[in-house]
Amino acid sequence: MRKVNVGLIGYRFMGKAHSHAYKDLAMFFKTEVVPVMKVISGRNKEALEEAAHRYGWEEYETSWEKVVEREDIDLIDICTPNSMHKEIAIKAAQNGKMILCEKPLATNLKDAQEMLAAVEKANVKHMIDFNYRKVPAICLAKKLIEEGYVGDIYHFRGVFLQDWIVDPNFPLVWRLQQQESGSGAHGDLNAHIIDLARFLVGDIEKVIGMNQTFIKERPLVKEVSHLTTGLSAVAEEKLGKVTVDDATLFLAKFKNGALGTFEATRFATGNRCGLRFEINGSKGSIRFKFDDMNFLEIFSREDPETKQGFKKISVTEASHPYMANWWPAGHGIGYEHTFVHIVYDFMEAIANDTLPSPNFYDGVECQRVLDAVEKSIREERWIEV
Repeated sequence: MRKVNVGLIGYRFMGKAHSHAYKDLAMFFKTEVVPVMKVISGRNKEALEEAAHRYGWEEYETSWEKVVEREDIDLIDICTPNSMHKEIAIKAAQNGKMILCEKPLATNLKDAQEMLAAVEKANVKHMIDFNYRKVPAICLAKKLIEEGYVGDIYHFRGVFLQDWIVDPNFPLVWRLQQQESGSGAHGDLNAHIIDLARFLVGDIEKVIGMNQTFIKERPLVKEVSHLTTGLSAVAEEKLGKVTVDDATLFLAKFKNGALGTFEATRFATGNRCGLRFEINGSKGSIRFKFDDMNFLEIFSREDPETKQGFKKISVTEASHPYMANWWPAGHGIGYEHTFVHIVYDFMEAIANDTLPSPNFYDGVECQRVLDAVEKSIREERWIEV
């Protein structure tokens, strides 16, 4: 059995999700390579110490630079604000570390390409955390599409709807500041839909988009409690400017001729994590909603007319992707388990000496689309990706 010492950079929302994955992997999945929760890093020493204790890390370190230079660390896991991804990833690669990075890969295409070049030059394994690819129902959708269930694909229709900043008094957290996040709902939410569209349908040829920032100013952040999800904070009276989009929508044409619509917003009142998509083809359709993540809806034109209609498949059988490692059929899994699947696939890639998927290449291709949409909004025209 081979052990891989992990250095995690970041301890809030994604840091907690990744920590859970490392901690629970061995309980449910048998692997030849086992991750060791060696050290967690962050800027707030008090919060970091608490996170290390609660999440199960052996050590904590306030300097990420020291972590990536440590000889006993094999894998660097980046769960920081987006603006920090590039510097950490490049220095980790230069120190010969394998890398798992949160999405989006960077705040712009140029930086993403430099990150890809760095890991390729260092010849280290790399992975990006597009965790929704690891939902068993979405894996089943991929399998059905590859088997020709929907036939030639005509439409991809995807939305990611949230409402956590509808209140104008919600404070100006880092996700609402371009300098740290790169963009708002676009890079945060559209990134997931774009990756799923590429994963299921194929590469995108051209795009045209529009966006809006509904609340232009918000109260500055007074304090952030220690181990929050990063989506909450205490506000002060002074206001600051919101510098990202609250919502971005765009149309797309895929290279295979399919048409796509994409909508990402943090102002869809009543939606907490409304990731949904529908794919329509010549022989059938597939649709999914994360609110009901253990199910996939499928429709086949080849069914007799008297029996046609969308069928709801419970993706919990042992024969479904990943599910043999969890519970008996009918006992669903949740959001946190997608991160376990990410870590599992990375450990398997290390064991088999292959490149895990999705990886930095997928991060670059996603960023290519994100940047093209932003350019189309600025220039008010179709942009080739």
